[in-house]
Amino acid sequence: MGVHQYFKSLSDLEKLVRCPGKFKYQEHNVASHSFKVTKIAQYLGTVEEYHGSTVDWKRLYEKALNHDYPEIFTGDIKTPVKYASQELKQLFNDVEEEMITKFIEAEFPEQYRSIYHERLQEGKDETLEGQILSVADKIDLLYESFGEIQKRNPEPLFFEIYEQSLQTILQFEHLECVKDFLGAILPEMLQEKFIPRSELKEITQSILAGRDYT
Repeated sequence: MGVHQYFKSLSDLEKLVRCPGKFKYQEHNVASHSFKVTKIAQYLGTVEEYHGSTVDWKRLYEKALNHDYPEIFTGDIKTPVKYASQELKQLFNDVEEEMITKFIEAEFPEQYRSIYHERLQEGKDETLEGQILSVADKIDLLYESFGEIQKRNPEPLFFEIYEQSLQTILQFEHLECVKDFLGAILPEMLQEKFIPRSELKEITQSILAGRDYT
């Protein structure tokens, strides 16, 4: 018992498959997702800082690295399910919070418990760092779904995930990093060669209708 259990659990994150129960050409796990989100958040934070915002890098890195650790207890829940309603999303959050609290109280030395309560809680909040995390998380999900669409995965869920991820990113279009993503990175993604490109472009253009990021 103790912190050993926490260290041991980090390897378990590699066994937690994202979007379980659906055929995928490439499997993704929670550990690799956390790494990618941290790298994406680093870039987004750099863009914000370049445009004059003050980024708390310690807070941003801690949020990004830890944001999905609670899935060690609940597993990955598909985005369309988890966000089906605000009530359901809140229920999942409450369950994760309760299980994290019990885990910290049982395994961490008393002097570090408050620190880890802060680190392992829901990181997506109204702070700049919390908003960047929300965007980085959805960008990685966008790329995961794009990869399956690009490989001609016939499962319509991935089009749904792509669409919902982009719509969520648009909720943060006041951020300079989102303007950068929509104006420079997303168009470059859509220039890649893949079979259902026209359909994906139609979805993207429909969501972005009336906006100019050039």
